[in-house]
Amino acid sequence: MSEPRYDAVVIGSGLGGLVSAYILSKNGMKVAVFEKHTVAGGCLQSFSRGGVRFETGMHYIGSMGPGETLFRYFKYLGIVDDLPLSKMDENAYELMSFGGERYRYATGHEGFTDALAPQFPHEVEDIRRYVETCAHVTATSPMYSFGPHDNIALLNPDHVLKSVSEVIDGITSNPRLRSVFAGISPLYGGIRDVTPLYIHSLIWDFYNKGAFRVVGGSDRIASLLCDRIRSFGGNIFTGSEVTAIESRDYMAEAVDVKGMGRVECGCVISDIHPQLVLDLVEPHVFRKVYKDRIRSLRQTTSNFSVYIKFKPGRVPYLNSNFYYYRDDVWGCSDYTQDDWPKSFLYMHQCTEPCQKFATHAIIFAYMNWADVAEWADTNVGHRGEEYLEFKEACKERLLASLEAEFPGTLESIEQCWTSTPLTYRDYTGTVEGSMYGIVHDKSRLSQTMVSQRTKIRNLFLAGQNINSHGILGVTIGAILACSELLGFDFLVTQIKEQSV
Repeated sequence: MSEPRYDAVVIGSGLGGLVSAYILSKNGMKVAVFEKHTVAGGCLQSFSRGGVRFETGMHYIGSMGPGETLFRYFKYLGIVDDLPLSKMDENAYELMSFGGERYRYATGHEGFTDALAPQFPHEVEDIRRYVETCAHVTATSPMYSFGPHDNIALLNPDHVLKSVSEVIDGITSNPRLRSVFAGISPLYGGIRDVTPLYIHSLIWDFYNKGAFRVVGGSDRIASLLCDRIRSFGGNIFTGSEVTAIESRDYMAEAVDVKGMGRVECGCVISDIHPQLVLDLVEPHVFRKVYKDRIRSLRQTTSNFSVYIKFKPGRVPYLNSNFYYYRDDVWGCSDYTQDDWPKSFLYMHQCTEPCQKFATHAIIFAYMNWADVAEWADTNVGHRGEEYLEFKEACKERLLASLEAEFPGTLESIEQCWTSTPLTYRDYTGTVEGSMYGIVHDKSRLSQTMVSQRTKIRNLFLAGQNINSHGILGVTIGAILACSELLGFDFLVTQIKEQSV
């Protein structure tokens, strides 16, 4: 293969890269996706241990009822009819534990209010105000509501310049209810007084419309998208690392691929972290002030995970996500060696509809990069005995916390495995193993919001660092990147017409 020409090259096969490749190939462009790892999918990947498959980073989705937001995007992407889903408990798709007391998130605005009202009888109006606030953010965000795009104002400034914690604090004075409202913060790595309201609200509304697990694992989404891209003539190359982006007069003209050489192209969409993009271009291309800003951006926290395989028929399937908090929701990433973990998120994996017993599960807790930085230059499987001892100690502490909430779990475990921020970094390509990429800061919006546009006029950025976190945020970010090539009005109109 010598110097093939593509209309577009996509770097990275995470959701943002695959959605971008789908859109461009669907619209007649000759597209190639280059993925460093041997498996496509990024955070959609699953992996096998002990005969069961565990998800890497995307564990459930929302708004998949007919006509709802993700349903419409997935219909446009051609995968909605072939994606096997299992609906989570409508009365408790999220379960939260604070001080031994449990609270339920129920589907729908009224359902959510009614589920919490018995435990907060004097704050029913506060609950309604919270629901109305989150719903309003979505309703006024046209890429999420499929509303009018006349002014292309994708987000209301009021929703970007206020933190979710200050808005919640203004809705209710009840400290426990504040914690319950903020309890989904592990879904976006929320930080008190920093994370903008829109991130929390869009994610809350996304799942409140209906939460679903993908039967068999989230890699099914990646597999379906790869099939659709190939059906349009697109190529997906795994085990193919892009080592450089060649440009002339601020226009990308080729990428260098390890083992493949120079690949000419008309444009590039990068689905990898913006910091990694800087390493692919010649030093003079981006101004120092831009490079310094990108490299100084704070990353959302990472996690320590335990992957559990249960003995057959021992553990009833939990059709809810379970969040445990020792105390403050916002302080869980500020811990010492003595008080870790302050929280955890526990999820069963879905292998069949109407599941009776769990076969396997994942439990994860916040873990900061600093805890594993001393092993940063080591490779998987070769990090040394001290690292293994560190992982074992963390596993025991996290499982002990799980046992306290679900007595009898430990004796039902057949096997388990662990991962740290290093593992997450190495398999998903995120900086410092960050779960959700760059921290968006309501007080430093211009510095922490990364545009899909770059100084290289035909190089665009996609992925979780652009627009917003989560499967819906990444999908919309890819649409924005592709709209730079196809035209915003054209692409939005196409999506609306082909997703009804």
